[in-house]
Amino acid sequence: MPDLHDLELNLKSPTPILVIETLEEQRLLSQFTRLGIKLMQPVYQWTLTDGLRRAESDPPQTIMNTDTPEQALRHIRATTQAGLYLLLDFHPFANEPLLTRLLKEIAQDYDQIARKLVLISHALEIPPEIRHLCARMHLRLPDTNTLFQVIRDEVKRYTERHGHSPRADRDAVKQLARHSTGLTLSDARMMIRNAIENDGAITRKDIEEVLSAKQAMLNQAGLLAFETNTAHFKDVAGLGNLKTWVELRRKRLLEGKRHKDRPRGVLLLGVQGGGKSLAARAIAGQLGLPLLRLDFASLYNKYIGETEKNLRDALEAARAMTPCVLWIDEIEKGVASSGEDSGVSTRILGTLLTWMADNQQGVFIVATANDIQRLPPELIRKGRLDEIFFVDLPAPQARREIIEIHLRKRNLAPGQFDLDRLAELSDGFSGAEIEQAIIAAVYAADANDTRADSDSIADELCRTRPLSVVMDGQIDALRRWAADRTVPA
Repeated sequence: MPDLHDLELNLKSPTPILVIETLEEQRLLSQFTRLGIKLMQPVYQWTLTDGLRRAESDPPQTIMNTDTPEQALRHIRATTQAGLYLLLDFHPFANEPLLTRLLKEIAQDYDQIARKLVLISHALEIPPEIRHLCARMHLRLPDTNTLFQVIRDEVKRYTERHGHSPRADRDAVKQLARHSTGLTLSDARMMIRNAIENDGAITRKDIEEVLSAKQAMLNQAGLLAFETNTAHFKDVAGLGNLKTWVELRRKRLLEGKRHKDRPRGVLLLGVQGGGKSLAARAIAGQLGLPLLRLDFASLYNKYIGETEKNLRDALEAARAMTPCVLWIDEIEKGVASSGEDSGVSTRILGTLLTWMADNQQGVFIVATANDIQRLPPELIRKGRLDEIFFVDLPAPQARREIIEIHLRKRNLAPGQFDLDRLAELSDGFSGAEIEQAIIAAVYAADANDTRADSDSIADELCRTRPLSVVMDGQIDALRRWAADRTVPA
């Protein structure tokens, strides 16, 4: 088990304080108990409810007069007993001057008495004066092998309770393990148990319910969204170079094993409304991979003060769901420094670049951007992402395809429309603007109890001033920049 190995290495290190941020307290405590026995070290744990007690004894032996954090730390400082001292939910007290001093004195005596302090909580801000005495560790999210074992455990549990084994479809079992990645072990176990207990079987119906539950869990934080509304390349007009590029790399993207040259991702730059978001959804749908959306705008606005930690958590969740597509929407809003954010955007960029350099496990990034000038050079250089595609305003044939797609979506037969005329009138329009013109024509027709036709759509197109006219200077500058620096999508 990787976590157990990492934990053992941290416990053997000479750093006196170990900091672990996790919501899986019980999972972690059981690992400490096992390691305490293996390393022949006593394990003590402190909580505000029970005080300090010997964790691996049965029943646990409580030490009197250690209820408060101060009492517990004074007892640890006074004892000559080497061992592991787990302080649970210590985050409200870590910055109190007296307690900080006690932590520091215990840590400074580590060479004389090996009392390893382990601070465990959902989030911990360590005081600056003891940071040099601390090491941090993050529990890994369970991989598919671990989840297969959870499924086996839950099948065994069900069999013992009901006297017979649950029905199981082999492919559904594989899908259940695959789609449970990205969750904590406790959350994954709960979903797997519910899937089995609901109907005494593991079927494809369970996969839909697991995906729905998983979407709700991932969306709770408002940071990493599990997108179910994907598309396919047939839903996207034009973008032939991008489609070909993705298809040539499909096999390598879908292979489960790691590869040194696994495709890392692409940056889609272009005019607003040009179809970058639709292209991101289509890449995931075409590959048949889960699509996760990371909204840097909400990350930056919502989590000031702990942005980097939440970014690390989101990226780790994406890594655990491999293979998958990670769509970073409007990436420039998260990594472009404004000079007034106290260095947050710089730290976000550093966290993202470090993760991207280590990303060899099947997370394919699709980043979208509207303003290339706000992106730092170190993000867009070759090696971070594989290619930069420029999504320009659609050409005549692409506009014709866009019109056909949106007419069909509204149950209107394209053969009854003058597509060439409409494609000509929509010169300079983005895909989103063409769609809105068709919608407006449908609204007007409904109001008059008629059906939209070529003339009504043409009228809407003539009344619209597209972005290419309203912001012609900015769009021309973007096109000039992209001409010899990007690949036309």
